Amino acid sequence: MTFSPTPATSGGFIRADDVLNGKLSARRSIELEQNYGNGKLMQLLDVLGVIGPMQVQSPWELQDPSGHGVINASGYAALPFGDNPPELNLFLRQVLEHTDQVMLSQQIATPWRSALEANLVRLLSREAPSHSTSRVFFSNSGAEAIEAAIKFAKAARPKARYIVNFTRAYHGKTLGALSLTPNPTLQGPFQNLLSPNVITLPFGDASTLERTLKRIGPDRIIAVIVEPILGEAGVRIPPPGFLKRLGELCRKDGILVIADEIQTGLGRAGHWFESIAGGLEPDILTLAKPLGGGMVPVGATIVRHDIYKRMLGSFETVKVHSNTFGGNSLAMAVGLKSLELLMDHDYPARSRQMGERGLKRLQAMQQRYPALLEDVRGAGMLFAMNFRPVARLPLGFQAHLISEATGALALVAFYRHGVLMNFSLNAARTMRLTPAMNMPDEVFDRMFRQVEATAAAYPSSLKLVQRYGTTDLMRLIKAAFLES
Repeated sequence: MTFSPTPATSGGFIRADDVLNGKLSARRSIELEQNYGNGKLMQLLDVLGVIGPMQVQSPWELQDPSGHGVINASGYAALPFGDNPPELNLFLRQVLEHTDQVMLSQQIATPWRSALEANLVRLLSREAPSHSTSRVFFSNSGAEAIEAAIKFAKAARPKARYIVNFTRAYHGKTLGALSLTPNPTLQGPFQNLLSPNVITLPFGDASTLERTLKRIGPDRIIAVIVEPILGEAGVRIPPPGFLKRLGELCRKDGILVIADEIQTGLGRAGHWFESIAGGLEPDILTLAKPLGGGMVPVGATIVRHDIYKRMLGSFETVKVHSNTFGGNSLAMAVGLKSLELLMDHDYPARSRQMGERGLKRLQAMQQRYPALLEDVRGAGMLFAMNFRPVARLPLGFQAHLISEATGALALVAFYRHGVLMNFSLNAARTMRLTPAMNMPDEVFDRMFRQVEATAAAYPSSLKLVQRYGTTDLMRLIKAAFLES
């Protein structure tokens, strides 16, 4: 008896070739997203007019279905070379031509994974020699890298109970990482599932950290986890000496330090590793965003060998932590090539240079338009604009809603003037620019000219409301507050 499969076209299924060949229209894509995905988010983006879908005009420029072009300064720091960069695209095609290679390699060695492991340790030990024997564990995202870091730390200090984190930190939304992300809105309904053994301290306050470590007792503290710059809090930079002092306090008492370099690491903020540039040599370091080159998901947790072997150092424990797709050949190949491109072009140095130029322009703009911009900040190719609220901030929940509205209206204003920015999850009135590290000078300067033109068109936050339009504003309120 011969088996005859039923084609997927029956029953309304969508063929992959239809998507590949552009037969699925932009409007139909939006409808499907709204009906079968995160419909409320899609509805809000649709009302705001920033929903896409987008086509890539160049790695740094996108175009929406109406033909409106924008310079892409979004991507949440995960696009080191822009969107669909030609060098990585070509390399990926070459990798896929080798049809004899194993792509999902769990219980066997692989050249791609071994090469990336070696290069990451070599790069880290070049900046911090004490990491010369460190080990790497791969996953698929920054949140997964944090989950692994938590487990490595706990396994190394089994009798300790507490992890210290900092206000306005963001470490991810999986349950372990969310425990370390002190945002009530994000933690909300999951609070009873989160670890209660987290002590949150003011970011940048070394004196409070020192007192707390003494009060709790170093033997009871598993680790201190820190972002060297708070990205989702709107590019908050700690005071000079804070990171170094944090390292000294922990090293003195044997407390582990986890540096979350998912957003800052590998050049985005101007150095290979921002924690090390700040005088801190962490015991565990997490990476993700730029490592995937904007093409594939890659997370990495780099751990000192003596800590690593406490969890994965024997036949009995070697399976205590694993990841089905972490370390797959496709991701490792792209990670290896991305790291190579970052090193060959010294993108950390370029980020630092371009960042200084960009920050000066933002600071001048804030001086010209203080009724629009409360503050601006920057570190390398990581910029933040903190907008004044569109209305007076009351106490309570309404303040949060006004802040969210301010951010959304700012996003729309800049989009209409040709710049796509990022929201900040822990700073609603702050929009971030995270342009590609290889953005050409001409595009970079044009982006800032368009940012400046937007500020000139909206010289105060009140103008964000007035020029959005009453009809559009009512649609936005309806979309935000009424059930789908």
